[in-house]
Amino acid sequence: MVPELTVTDFSVSLNFYQKILGFEVLIRRKDPDFAYLSLGEAQLMLEALHDEGWNTGELSKPLGRGINLQIEIYDINPLLTHLQINGIELYRPAKNNYYCIGDTQVCQREFLVQDPDGYLLRFSQYIE
Repeated sequence: MVPELTVTDFSVSLNFYQKILGFEVLIRRKDPDFAYLSLGEAQLMLEALHDEGWNTGELSKPLGRGINLQIEIYDINPLLTHLQINGIELYRPAKNNYYCIGDTQVCQREFLVQDPDGYLLRFSQYIE
């Protein structure tokens, strides 16, 4: 699954995903502004809000209410440091969470941050 996020200020969002979070731009188009991004195995798309977009109703911030996008990365610590250096406030601080998968308990270290439009991003690192 590759989510596509409608964003209200494309340049601000692209800067956040690329410069702050470390996503790589795989595809970039204009009119409307669009980018296909990746970070490790995670992929997502950004598209500027426009009248012909696939909007099912009026958008108001925070966008994406009711969902969070989990993005698994190898090590969350460098990203946490980079967010702090750039003055980005976390929505939820980093902590270890334990989940049962069948008879096995697994641990993920994770934190949540909102992007400029309020989309909730949950970065997680698998802990053995």
